[in-house]
Amino acid sequence: MAALTFASRASRVASRRAATASASRRCMSSDAAVTLPQYILNAPATDLSTLDNGLRVASEAGHGATATVGVFIDAGSRYETDANNGTAHFLEHMAFKGTEKRTRQQLEVEIENMGGHLNAYTSREQTVYYAKCFKEDVPQAVEILSDILQNSLLSPDAINAERDVILREMEEVNKMQEEVIFDHLHATAFQNTGLGRTILGPEENIRSLTRDDLEGYVKTHYTAPRMVLAGAGGGWYISHFSSFSSSSSSSFSSSFSSSSSPSPSPSFAALLWSLMMR
Repeated sequence: MAALTFASRASRVASRRAATASASRRCMSSDAAVTLPQYILNAPATDLSTLDNGLRVASEAGHGATATVGVFIDAGSRYETDANNGTAHFLEHMAFKGTEKRTRQQLEVEIENMGGHLNAYTSREQTVYYAKCFKEDVPQAVEILSDILQNSLLSPDAINAERDVILREMEEVNKMQEEVIFDHLHATAFQNTGLGRTILGPEENIRSLTRDDLEGYVKTHYTAPRMVLAGAGGGWYISHFSSFSSSSSSSFSSSFSSSSSPSPSPSFAALLWSLMMR
C-alpha cells in the first residue's frame, strides 16, 4: 500500500510539472505574439556618454519646443553623518542665493526673461538641480546650472537668513502625517545608518551648520563621477548632448574633477557650449 501511495504521489507530481511547463510555453508563445503600442515603438532612444573624468551625459531628444536639463548628483542625505545631517538640503537652498557672476536678483530676472523655470530638490539618494526652458535657450540654461553648482557664494549672511526658512519648512513638514510616518519608517528600518536620518536634518544642525561645512560637503560629494547631466526634449539641441565621448578633452572644472584627475580643466559651461555649437 505504501509503495502504491508513493507511486501515486510521484505520478501526480510529474503531472503537475508537465502542466506547469506546458502553461509556461503557452505564456511565452503568447508574449511573443504581443504587439507593442506604436507610442512605445516611436519613443526616442536614450543616449549615454561618459567623459574621461567620469561625468555621464544622458539625452533623450523629442520633437517639442521645450526642453528640460538637469544635473543629478549622488549626494543625498544618506551620505551625511550625524554631525552634518541636513547639509545636502541646506546646499539646495543656497544654490539660488547668488554666484560670483550673478546676484540673486540677476539670476531670477534672467530665468524670467527666458520664460524658464529653475528649481532643485533633495532626496535621501541624490540632489538635483534642473531647468525647464525653450529649446533655443538650452545652452543658457546649462550655463546657469553650471554657474550655481560651481560658483555659489555661500555668503555667511545668506546662510544665516536661510536657517529660518528651513526651520519654517521643518515646521510645515512636521504637520504632514504622511511625511512624519515615512521618516519614522526609515528611522526604524535603517537604524544607525544614513538612510535612517531625515532629509532636513535636526534643528540643532540647521542652527549650527557653517560655510565650511557646506563647502566641505561640496568638495567631497560634488565630483564628476557622481554626476549625471541629463536632457530631454528640445529636438536638435538635446540630441547633440551625447555627441561627447569618453575621449573628449573637455571636462568639469577642477572643483568637480574626478579624484584621479585633479588638475584644472575647461569649465562645464564651456564644455556644453561647444557641444551646442557643433
